[in-house]
Amino acid sequence: MATRFTVKGLRASIEGKEILKGIDIDIRGGEIHAIMGPNGTGKSTLASALMGHPKYEVTEGEVLLDGENLLEMEVDERARAGLFLAMQYPSEITGVTNADFLRSAINARRGEGNEISLIKFIRQLESKMKELEMDPELAHRYLNEGFSGGEKKRNEILQMMMLEPKIVILDEVDSGLDIDALKIVANGVNSMRSEDRGFLIITHYQRLLNYIKPDYVHVMMQGRIVKSGGPELAERLEAEGYDWVKEELGIVDETVGQA
Repeated sequence: MATRFTVKGLRASIEGKEILKGIDIDIRGGEIHAIMGPNGTGKSTLASALMGHPKYEVTEGEVLLDGENLLEMEVDERARAGLFLAMQYPSEITGVTNADFLRSAINARRGEGNEISLIKFIRQLESKMKELEMDPELAHRYLNEGFSGGEKKRNEILQMMMLEPKIVILDEVDSGLDIDALKIVANGVNSMRSEDRGFLIITHYQRLLNYIKPDYVHVMMQGRIVKSGGPELAERLEAEGYDWVKEELGIVDETVGQA
Protein backbone atom coordinates (compact mmCIF):
# COMPACT_ATOMS: atom_id res chain seq x y z
CA MET A 1 0.00 0.00 0.00
CA ALA A 2 1.35 3.41 -0.99
CA THR A 3 2.18 5.76 1.87
CA ARG A 4 -0.42 8.37 2.82
CA PHE A 5 0.03 11.21 5.28
CA THR A 6 -3.01 13.29 6.15
CA VAL A 7 -3.23 16.37 8.36
CA LYS A 8 -6.79 17.52 9.05
CA GLY A 9 -7.85 20.69 10.85
CA LEU A 10 -4.65 20.82 12.92
CA ARG A 11 -4.62 23.51 15.60
CA ALA A 12 -1.75 23.99 18.02
CA SER A 13 -0.86 26.45 20.78
CA ILE A 14 2.19 27.44 22.76
CA GLU A 15 1.61 28.71 26.31
CA GLY A 16 -2.04 29.27 25.50
CA LYS A 17 -1.39 31.27 22.32
CA GLU A 18 -2.76 29.63 19.18
CA ILE A 19 -0.13 29.36 16.42
CA LEU A 20 -1.62 26.83 14.00
CA LYS A 21 -5.18 27.64 13.08
CA GLY A 22 -6.52 24.68 11.15
CA ILE A 23 -3.97 23.11 8.79
CA ASP A 24 -5.04 20.61 6.10
CA ILE A 25 -2.45 18.71 4.02
CA ASP A 26 -2.70 15.41 2.20
CA ILE A 27 0.56 13.83 1.01
CA ARG A 28 0.71 10.58 -0.93
CA GLY A 29 3.82 8.48 -1.48
CA GLY A 30 5.90 9.85 -4.35
CA GLU A 31 4.76 13.45 -3.80
CA ILE A 32 6.80 16.45 -2.70
CA HIS A 33 4.88 19.27 -1.02
CA ALA A 34 6.57 22.57 -0.23
CA ILE A 35 5.36 25.03 2.41
CA MET A 36 6.54 28.58 1.92
CA GLY A 37 5.80 31.79 3.76
CA PRO A 38 7.41 34.79 5.42
CA ASN A 39 8.95 34.49 8.90
CA GLY A 40 6.58 34.21 11.84
CA THR A 41 3.75 32.53 9.95
CA GLY A 42 3.89 29.17 11.78
CA LYS A 43 5.93 27.01 9.36
CA SER A 44 8.44 25.63 11.86
CA THR A 45 5.71 25.24 14.49
CA LEU A 46 3.94 22.92 12.06
CA ALA A 47 7.07 20.75 11.75
CA SER A 48 7.54 20.63 15.54
CA ALA A 49 3.88 19.89 16.25
CA LEU A 50 3.81 17.04 13.71
CA MET A 51 6.88 15.48 15.31
CA GLY A 52 5.42 15.86 18.82
CA HIS A 53 7.54 18.62 20.39
CA PRO A 54 6.31 18.94 24.00
CA LYS A 55 6.31 22.76 23.83
CA TYR A 56 3.41 22.75 21.36
CA GLU A 57 -0.01 21.63 22.49
CA VAL A 58 -2.22 20.24 19.74
CA THR A 59 -5.74 21.37 20.59
CA GLU A 60 -7.66 20.04 17.61
CA GLY A 61 -7.40 17.97 14.43
CA GLU A 62 -5.78 14.71 13.42
CA VAL A 63 -2.57 13.52 11.82
CA LEU A 64 -2.68 10.12 10.15
CA LEU A 65 0.21 8.13 8.69
CA ASP A 66 -1.14 5.14 6.79
CA GLY A 67 -4.28 5.30 8.91
CA GLU A 68 -2.46 5.43 12.27
CA ASN A 69 -3.10 8.45 14.49
CA LEU A 70 0.30 10.00 15.21
CA LEU A 71 -1.12 12.41 17.78
CA GLU A 72 -1.64 9.51 20.17
CA MET A 73 2.04 8.55 19.90
CA GLU A 74 5.16 9.76 21.71
CA VAL A 75 7.98 11.27 19.62
CA ASP A 76 9.96 8.01 19.41
CA GLU A 77 6.85 6.08 18.37
CA ARG A 78 6.20 8.60 15.58
CA ALA A 79 9.76 8.08 14.36
CA ARG A 80 9.35 4.30 14.46
CA ALA A 81 6.07 4.65 12.52
CA GLY A 82 8.10 6.28 9.74
CA LEU A 83 8.02 10.05 10.36
CA PHE A 84 11.32 11.92 10.05
CA LEU A 85 12.17 15.56 10.72
CA ALA A 86 15.38 17.18 9.45
CA MET A 87 15.86 20.26 11.58
CA GLN A 88 17.18 23.71 10.94
CA TYR A 89 19.30 23.64 14.11
CA PRO A 90 20.01 20.02 15.10
CA SER A 91 21.31 19.44 18.64
CA GLU A 92 24.86 18.48 19.54
CA ILE A 93 25.06 15.31 21.63
CA THR A 94 28.31 14.65 23.46
CA GLY A 95 29.29 11.04 24.19
CA VAL A 96 27.35 9.46 21.31
CA THR A 97 29.15 9.05 17.99
CA ASN A 98 27.34 9.73 14.77
CA ALA A 99 27.68 6.08 13.71
CA ASP A 100 26.38 4.71 17.04
CA PHE A 101 23.44 7.08 16.96
CA LEU A 102 22.49 6.04 13.43
CA ARG A 103 22.85 2.34 14.12
CA SER A 104 20.71 2.60 17.27
CA ALA A 105 18.05 4.57 15.37
CA ILE A 106 17.96 2.01 12.53
CA ASN A 107 17.71 -0.90 14.98
CA ALA A 108 14.94 0.83 16.95
CA ARG A 109 12.88 0.91 13.75
CA ARG A 110 13.77 -2.65 12.69
CA GLY A 111 12.90 -4.12 16.08
CA GLU A 112 14.46 -6.77 18.28
CA GLY A 113 15.81 -9.82 16.49
CA ASN A 114 15.91 -7.94 13.17
CA GLU A 115 18.93 -5.69 13.83
CA ILE A 116 21.16 -4.58 10.95
CA SER A 117 24.50 -6.42 10.80
CA LEU A 118 27.55 -4.31 11.56
CA ILE A 119 29.15 -5.05 8.17
CA LYS A 120 26.00 -4.08 6.25
CA PHE A 121 25.61 -0.94 8.34
CA ILE A 122 29.22 0.19 7.75
CA ARG A 123 28.91 -0.44 4.00
CA GLN A 124 25.68 1.56 3.79
CA LEU A 125 27.05 4.38 5.94
CA GLU A 126 30.25 4.69 3.89
CA SER A 127 28.35 4.66 0.60
CA LYS A 128 25.80 7.32 1.68
CA MET A 129 28.49 9.56 3.19
CA LYS A 130 30.38 9.37 -0.09
CA GLU A 131 27.21 10.36 -1.96
CA LEU A 132 26.88 13.42 0.28
CA GLU A 133 30.60 14.21 -0.04
CA MET A 134 31.02 14.00 3.74
CA ASP A 135 34.35 13.52 5.48
CA PRO A 136 34.40 9.84 6.63
CA GLU A 137 35.85 11.06 9.93
CA LEU A 138 32.45 12.60 10.83
CA ALA A 139 31.06 9.10 11.44
CA HIS A 140 33.33 8.73 14.50
CA ARG A 141 32.78 12.20 15.94
CA TYR A 142 30.16 12.95 18.59
CA LEU A 143 26.80 13.72 17.05
CA ASN A 144 26.91 17.21 15.45
CA GLU A 145 29.61 18.33 17.92
CA GLY A 146 31.89 20.87 16.29
CA PHE A 147 30.16 20.29 12.93
CA SER A 148 29.85 23.32 10.66
CA GLY A 149 26.36 24.46 9.65
CA GLY A 150 26.72 22.72 6.29
CA GLU A 151 27.98 19.49 7.90
CA LYS A 152 25.00 19.45 10.28
CA LYS A 153 22.58 19.80 7.36
CA ARG A 154 24.29 17.03 5.39
CA ASN A 155 24.22 14.90 8.51
CA GLU A 156 20.44 15.36 8.74
CA ILE A 157 20.13 14.17 5.12
CA LEU A 158 22.47 11.25 5.90
CA GLN A 159 20.13 10.22 8.73
CA MET A 160 17.18 10.38 6.34
CA MET A 161 19.00 8.23 3.76
CA MET A 162 20.00 5.63 6.35
CA LEU A 163 16.61 5.47 8.12
CA GLU A 164 14.47 5.35 4.94
CA PRO A 165 11.36 6.91 6.54
CA LYS A 166 7.90 7.01 4.97
CA ILE A 167 7.38 10.75 5.46
CA VAL A 168 10.21 13.25 5.48
CA ILE A 169 9.78 16.78 6.86
CA LEU A 170 12.63 19.11 5.96
CA ASP A 171 12.52 22.27 8.06
CA GLU A 172 14.55 25.01 6.35
CA VAL A 173 17.46 22.66 5.65
CA ASP A 174 18.61 25.08 2.97
CA SER A 175 19.30 28.00 5.34
CA GLY A 176 22.97 28.89 5.49
CA LEU A 177 24.05 26.53 2.70
CA ASP A 178 26.20 27.67 -0.20
CA ILE A 179 25.12 26.60 -3.68
CA ASP A 180 27.40 23.52 -3.83
CA ALA A 181 26.21 22.19 -0.47
CA LEU A 182 22.62 22.96 -1.50
CA LYS A 183 22.99 20.84 -4.65
CA ILE A 184 24.46 17.94 -2.65
CA VAL A 185 21.60 18.08 -0.12
CA ALA A 186 19.07 18.25 -2.98
CA ASN A 187 20.67 15.25 -4.72
CA GLY A 188 20.38 13.29 -1.46
CA VAL A 189 16.68 14.12 -1.25
CA ASN A 190 16.03 13.38 -4.93
CA SER A 191 17.74 9.99 -4.62
CA MET A 192 15.15 9.09 -1.96
CA ARG A 193 12.08 9.89 -4.05
CA SER A 194 9.88 6.82 -4.34
CA GLU A 195 6.24 5.75 -4.34
CA ASP A 196 6.69 4.67 -0.71
CA ARG A 197 7.86 8.05 0.53
CA GLY A 198 6.36 11.53 0.73
CA PHE A 199 8.11 14.83 1.47
CA LEU A 200 7.07 18.04 3.19
CA ILE A 201 9.65 20.73 2.55
CA ILE A 202 9.40 23.89 4.64
CA THR A 203 11.42 26.68 3.13
CA HIS A 204 11.71 30.42 3.06
CA TYR A 205 13.32 30.62 -0.37
CA GLN A 206 12.52 29.20 -3.75
CA ARG A 207 16.15 28.35 -4.56
CA LEU A 208 15.96 24.90 -2.91
CA LEU A 209 12.95 24.19 -5.12
CA ASN A 210 15.11 24.80 -8.20
CA TYR A 211 16.85 21.54 -7.31
CA ILE A 212 14.03 19.61 -5.62
CA LYS A 213 10.98 20.00 -7.84
CA PRO A 214 7.80 20.07 -5.74
CA ASP A 215 4.48 18.71 -6.97
CA TYR A 216 2.52 21.11 -4.77
CA VAL A 217 3.36 24.45 -3.16
CA HIS A 218 1.41 25.85 -0.19
CA VAL A 219 1.70 29.38 1.19
CA MET A 220 1.34 29.79 4.92
CA MET A 221 0.22 32.99 6.63
CA GLN A 222 -1.39 33.69 10.01
CA GLY A 223 -0.96 30.02 11.02
CA ARG A 224 -2.97 28.59 8.12
CA ILE A 225 -2.47 27.63 4.49
CA VAL A 226 -3.89 30.50 2.46
CA LYS A 227 -2.95 29.47 -1.07
CA SER A 228 -1.89 26.28 -2.87
CA GLY A 229 -0.65 25.59 -6.38
CA GLY A 230 2.04 23.87 -8.43
CA PRO A 231 5.77 24.68 -8.81
CA GLU A 232 4.87 27.84 -10.74
CA LEU A 233 3.53 29.35 -7.48
CA ALA A 234 7.00 29.11 -5.90
CA GLU A 235 8.52 30.76 -8.96
CA ARG A 236 6.06 33.65 -8.75
CA LEU A 237 6.77 34.11 -5.03
CA GLU A 238 10.48 34.26 -5.77
CA ALA A 239 9.93 36.86 -8.49
CA GLU A 240 7.30 39.00 -6.79
CA GLY A 241 7.51 38.27 -3.05
CA TYR A 242 4.46 37.70 -0.85
CA ASP A 243 2.74 41.08 -1.11
CA TRP A 244 0.50 40.05 -4.01
CA VAL A 245 -0.82 37.11 -1.98
CA LYS A 246 -1.57 39.39 0.97
CA GLU A 247 -3.26 41.88 -1.35
CA GLU A 248 -5.31 39.18 -3.07
CA LEU A 249 -6.53 37.84 0.27
CA GLY A 250 -6.84 41.18 2.07
CA ILE A 251 -4.16 40.25 4.64
CA VAL A 252 -2.42 43.19 6.28
CA ASP A 253 -0.16 41.37 8.77
CA GLU A 254 0.80 37.79 7.81
CA THR A 255 2.21 36.71 11.20
CA VAL A 256 0.45 34.23 13.49
CA GLY A 257 -0.53 36.84 16.05
CA GLN A 258 -3.20 38.08 13.67
CA ALA A 259 -6.69 36.95 12.64
